[in-house]
Amino acid sequence: MKTALITGASSGIGLELARVFASNHTNLVLVARNLTRLDQLKIELEKKYKIKVLNIEKDLSKREAPFEVFTEVQNQKIHIDFLVNNAGFGDFGPFYQTNLDKELAMIDLNITALTQLTKFFLKEMIKHKSGRIMNVASTASFQPGPNMAIYFATKSYVLSFSEAINVELRKHGITVTALCPGPTESGFQLAAGIEESKLVKDKKLPSSMEVAMYGYKAMIKGKSVAIHGFMNRLMANSVRFFPRDFVANLTAKIQEKAE
Repeated sequence: MKTALITGASSGIGLELARVFASNHTNLVLVARNLTRLDQLKIELEKKYKIKVLNIEKDLSKREAPFEVFTEVQNQKIHIDFLVNNAGFGDFGPFYQTNLDKELAMIDLNITALTQLTKFFLKEMIKHKSGRIMNVASTASFQPGPNMAIYFATKSYVLSFSEAINVELRKHGITVTALCPGPTESGFQLAAGIEESKLVKDKKLPSSMEVAMYGYKAMIKGKSVAIHGFMNRLMANSVRFFPRDFVANLTAKIQEKAE
């Protein structure tokens, strides 16, 4: 039986990805800060799907945490077939007003931890000449994001990084998928402080399970970039045809607080 490692697995898209992998007879290594939620999920999935679940409580915004996760997996003699870098968070507000410590933690989680975990687990995948990696990016990856400048920039990194190494790794039998969801019912908006913005207020958003199912299927197919939702695909691909200043100003308007 194969094994998937999923970060940010205690809620939102990460939690639903755990359920999707489990339903497809895949053992799990789940990583998050909230061990109580992970333990509840472990009981649910082991009972329902007869799989094995290892929970690892870590704050991946800490520089040493990704290596500690890797070491724990190695000590347990678990081979990771699917790596899902899902953990991440955002923040809202003009850059000159936002909290620097929070933004540095965001960079460490959204970029540094993702890069470290990918680097660590790739060596074993290359040795086995197989593997699937999913890095959760965002529709924010495709343009600058005034009032969420750091978050949009981190997701641009995730997309560019994923596309580049996907090309490098094909000859080793490994694929890398950048999953790019738009706004999703996941708790992200509340944590980022954008629940009152025009982007999400009074909008019917796709569920975390819808996005997780879409991402899982794209990963299994080896798709390089997976943008969930027709309108999201249209918007993400259309921005390249407009002046960059226009796109940045339009994004700022969309993210204004709704009346």
